[in-house]
Amino acid sequence: MKVFLDLMWYFKQEKKAYLTGIALLMFVALLQLVPPKVIGIIVDLIRTETITKASLLKYVSFLILAGLTMYVLRYYWRIMIFGSSVKLSKQLRNKLYEHFTSMSQSFYQKKRVGDLMAHATNDISAVQQTAGAGVLTFVDSLATGGFVIIAMAFTISWKLTLIALIPLPLMAVLTNWYGTLLHKRFHKAQEAFSSLNDKTQESITGIKVIKTFGQEMEDIEDFEKLSEDVVQKNISVAKVDSLFDPTISIIVGISFFLSLSFGAKFVINGELTIGQLVSFTSYLGLLIWPMLAFGWLFNIVERGRASYDRINNLLMEKIEMPDSQNALNKVPTGDIEYALESFIYPKETEPVLKDIFFALKRGQTLGIVGKTGAGKTTLLKLLIREFDGYKGEIYFGGNPLESYKMESLREAIGYVPQDHFLFSASIAENIAFSNPFVSQEVIEAAATTAHIHQDILQFTEGYGTLVGERGVSLSGGQKQRISIARAILMDAEVLVLDDSLSAVDAQTEEKILKALKENRVDKTTIITAHRLSAIQHANLILVLDEGRITERGSHLELMELDGWYKEMYERQQLEELVEHGG
Repeated sequence: MKVFLDLMWYFKQEKKAYLTGIALLMFVALLQLVPPKVIGIIVDLIRTETITKASLLKYVSFLILAGLTMYVLRYYWRIMIFGSSVKLSKQLRNKLYEHFTSMSQSFYQKKRVGDLMAHATNDISAVQQTAGAGVLTFVDSLATGGFVIIAMAFTISWKLTLIALIPLPLMAVLTNWYGTLLHKRFHKAQEAFSSLNDKTQESITGIKVIKTFGQEMEDIEDFEKLSEDVVQKNISVAKVDSLFDPTISIIVGISFFLSLSFGAKFVINGELTIGQLVSFTSYLGLLIWPMLAFGWLFNIVERGRASYDRINNLLMEKIEMPDSQNALNKVPTGDIEYALESFIYPKETEPVLKDIFFALKRGQTLGIVGKTGAGKTTLLKLLIREFDGYKGEIYFGGNPLESYKMESLREAIGYVPQDHFLFSASIAENIAFSNPFVSQEVIEAAATTAHIHQDILQFTEGYGTLVGERGVSLSGGQKQRISIARAILMDAEVLVLDDSLSAVDAQTEEKILKALKENRVDKTTIITAHRLSAIQHANLILVLDEGRITERGSHLELMELDGWYKEMYERQQLEELVEHGG
């Protein structure tokens, strides 16, 4: 029953609802004692031939009144207890989601999306069952069972009651053993479901790649293996689960046999009347539910405990980059300065960046170029604090990055990553993501700057066109430009374009860069690119190679160095000339 102790914080929070529901539940358990007693009295009246129409009507009225009262009270305790359990699932789900949004990039590199989804669905449902049906079965089995045993012992025969309860210790031992087995097996079943969930999410997301490479059958085989594993582990759970009812039925059968055998003897000896024996067996019938509920309780509780442990372990994952106690709650502005000695990714040994020192004045444009894997994107990720733990400092407006609240820092930076993510919403909603209440004119102005406005007007629904999940209905260039428009609309202090013009032609690229220059006066822009034409207008250009700055300066200064930049620029110019028939 450890899970009830773990959830005590919530029971205290909703104590009014739970106490009211439990009180009503216990009152119903008391009312359930009325019908067997009344039936026993009626049987004795019939046996002694003293029953009258008036007395029969009186006792039937008692039965009807008790039935109606139980009907109403059961309705209200369900609202109290089950309603509170639904609130718990909502609270846990919100808590998980809030935790997900506060975690750093490294958290999502360690965790699988499907596994996180399983925590927020299956596991929370199991905990909800514990806080609802679990509380019900726990209280109802104890209350009903306790009241019935008391009624049997004090109103009929304490000796016969003790005889009827002889098999119960055996049931307690067996159900406890079943519960331990169930906990272990259900934990494995939940892990298997998480793996299947992750496989499903991954396959659906990558269905284009799977079809392109003709790997449908192989993917189906992998899915079937995982699905079979889920089935086998759940069958393993079901094998233990299926032991509860037969065990309890045997125990109940033994109790009935002992009760009828010794009860009949007591009737013959004159210790009991037939009506009392009928009442006793009726009460024993009421004990069947508490016994079954007790077995069901172990099932619910062990499932809930396994799931709550999984959720709790996830919530205990520490936020790797929390705000400092005296963090500045203001949007940073001003110059950017890197004084970075080295940076190593978590669980890696070799530094990705080394000796990165440069200053960028507010309103200037920085271009970063280099071979694939040179460290360009990593340099930007440190600026938006996707990672910490580097040697040295990065300053923004004269203050270290970590001195600002994370939310304030992110408000200052409009970031367009290499992997352009669009939501399953309209184009207008995607562009206005940072400010959903902005006017249509502002949305169109941002789209015009990103040179996507005319493309959008060609769509059937215009800005109301639904782009599909992750923007599957758009071309690569259209997705890039919508992502740029979304960042432009933020009007952030710093605009970061991480190789975000690779899918557009040179002419469109030139128009976008020209529009950015005109619309972002006194605002800083950082661009990484493989095509050097995208950064040749920059005030400062850095050439990275294996995480180090090997060349720096303006376009003209770098051309005079006669190094990698000049060689790459001339090669790209030649390629462009050939493409145009030169």
